[in-house]
Amino acid sequence: MSAIKIKFKPLESACLIRILITHPMETGRKQDKDSGTIIPAHYIQEVKIEHNEQLVASCQFGTAVSRDPYLSFRLRQAKPGDKVKVSWLDNLGQRDSEEATFTETPQIA
Repeated sequence: MSAIKIKFKPLESACLIRILITHPMETGRKQDKDSGTIIPAHYIQEVKIEHNEQLVASCQFGTAVSRDPYLSFRLRQAKPGDKVKVSWLDNLGQRDSEEATFTETPQIA
């Protein structure tokens, strides 16, 4: 099961896309409370977002990004049936991806 959640919210002239990635995002500077040992760095380095297989964003992350990163952006070209794919790669070589299909027609207020 993926650790990425993608949600769509239709807007008047676009679609709001909200992304939540479950990841510990450890900096490598924090100590374990019980043992006192340093918790090794474990953070996302790159996030890619594609709309219908075309790259729309490539983000570089580092240790300053908090646990469980949340991303939000508006996509003007979205229409029902379009696919959005989100993938990430972390400093330990782990990766994940998730794809979602936009199913709602934007509502004009």
